[in-house]
Amino acid sequence: MYEVWGMAALWLGLALVATLLSIRLRIATALSEIVVGTVAQLLLGVFLATSLGADQPWIKFLSGTGAIVLTFLAGAEIDPDVFRQKWKEASVIGLISFAAPFLGCTAAAYYLLGWTVRASWLAGVALSTTSVAVVYAVMLELGLNRTDFGKTVLAACFITDLGTVIALGLLFAPFTIRTVAFAAVAAIAFVALPYLTPRFFRKFGGRPSEVETKFLLLVLFGLGALAAWAESEAVLPAYVVGMVLAGTVGRDHALIRRLRTLTFGFLTPFYFLRAGSYVSVSAIVAAPFALLVLFLSKMATKIAGVYPATKFFRYAQKEGMYTTLLMSTGLTFGSISALFGLTHGIIDKGQYSLLLAVVIGSAVVPTIIANAYFVPKYLLPKLVPSVKTAPAAAGMGAKAEG
Repeated sequence: MYEVWGMAALWLGLALVATLLSIRLRIATALSEIVVGTVAQLLLGVFLATSLGADQPWIKFLSGTGAIVLTFLAGAEIDPDVFRQKWKEASVIGLISFAAPFLGCTAAAYYLLGWTVRASWLAGVALSTTSVAVVYAVMLELGLNRTDFGKTVLAACFITDLGTVIALGLLFAPFTIRTVAFAAVAAIAFVALPYLTPRFFRKFGGRPSEVETKFLLLVLFGLGALAAWAESEAVLPAYVVGMVLAGTVGRDHALIRRLRTLTFGFLTPFYFLRAGSYVSVSAIVAAPFALLVLFLSKMATKIAGVYPATKFFRYAQKEGMYTTLLMSTGLTFGSISALFGLTHGIIDKGQYSLLLAVVIGSAVVPTIIANAYFVPKYLLPKLVPSVKTAPAAAGMGAKAEG
């Protein structure tokens, strides 16, 4: 067992280093964890001919759990009242945020890079995403998750990633009886949970045994297992569960704080560090043109699609650009789509490394630019005592986090 404890100490040590760097450099902790994971994997490979062990089952489990619970928390931040009021805004921005890069990046991969048709469609799917994990983690550090604006953009993120998952399923995933069974069970759960959960919590909750947390994890793991069985992704039902419980669990601030402690203190570092460790620096160095084409294609199509949509809904200039840049981020579903393509023989390892590098780059570059130049700072005094006293305030995006 000493190898496991030693590996755990290494990963949490890297997480601590990433957190200290995020405070020092005033960037999101999630982004610093990605970069630290990439650098750590590179240094271990060069000097010790070893790896971080990202494929060990227990690390994959903790990483996957972090993604599931983080996605649930992001969904729980979507206020039902706000969504009902702003559903047109969230839907338009979310759909454009998906469609523009999906079509644009597919065309770039096929016509400019000469990829096969299937590989090009896979590239379009992987690069169409918006990272709920990154956006929510960034938003949380400033408190923007409590604003109507932040909740609206989170809803737009959901629409974007829903489009990604549907496209991946229609283009590549088999539609079988398992898919029907998963959809039916999930639909029943989504209808029943808002009724059952508050009653269960009132009867059994409020005890040191943390019944609420165990109940929620049971639901998330159960639906996640069913999604994986149906060849879908566990994070998708987690997001919807968060949304349908936003009116109950989302308003239990004490429970949310406890879940955040578990998630950000222990689980998500494994997810973000693991995502960074998969970047193949050699593959990137070997194909800089392809990397540049894919990255610029995603950024250009996101900006060309999302920014005009924000102006249509009368966003101020900084708010529109901040929204656009954060909607340009990618990580969770992008990496999931790329890995799906690799494991199913749609793309090769070199293409996978390029897509993953672009996905991770899109999680870092747009957020840094947004936080450096486009933060609507007039929102911050309402949420924190001052910008200087909020550890990640200057580095985290302000209003347009989604």
